[in-house]
Amino acid sequence: MARTYPQPRWGYAVSTTLRTRGLPPHIENAVDALARLHAEHHKNSTPSQRTLGGLTLVLAQHWFIAGLSVAVAGWIAFNLLGSRLGYAPPDPPPFEWLGFALALSSLYMILLVYANQRRDDQLAEIREQLTLELALLNEHKTAKIIELLEELRRDIPIVDNRLDSQAKQMARPIEPERVLEAIRETRAEVERVAASDG
Repeated sequence: MARTYPQPRWGYAVSTTLRTRGLPPHIENAVDALARLHAEHHKNSTPSQRTLGGLTLVLAQHWFIAGLSVAVAGWIAFNLLGSRLGYAPPDPPPFEWLGFALALSSLYMILLVYANQRRDDQLAEIREQLTLELALLNEHKTAKIIELLEELRRDIPIVDNRLDSQAKQMARPIEPERVLEAIRETRAEVERVAASDG
């Protein structure tokens, strides 16, 4: 069985088709969900974002870097040879036009990388939120399993019915709001201590 997802124009996805490989269904579902997340992220991108992504991929290729190096060396050689052959070089040493062109290109490349990084950060934020939600879900499941095991232990007549306070505490699901508040209080305390030491 094969599942096909939209192929991004500039190669963001590793593969267009996921084939089942005898993995358990929950693993295949997780792989499918991740592929759909990436496909949806690409589908929701604007044409300019896709173009910027494509340009970044082109600029990151080894052949582009080599070609740029050859072009710069050729420009320098052309100007040096032109002055030796008696021609007026368009950009004599110290190659001000070349420096200006490289500085301007560098500025555009930095802006290009920054724009793509912002887009990648959006996907990373979605992944982080998904990870947090799954961690909370797993915590609730674990608490339920502990609760059921404790109930089973109490119901089996051959097992001593003893009080396990740690299991009782672990069987209660956490309240994310309380955990968040504890993290904020701890962070504020650390900042106060750091400020008083500094």
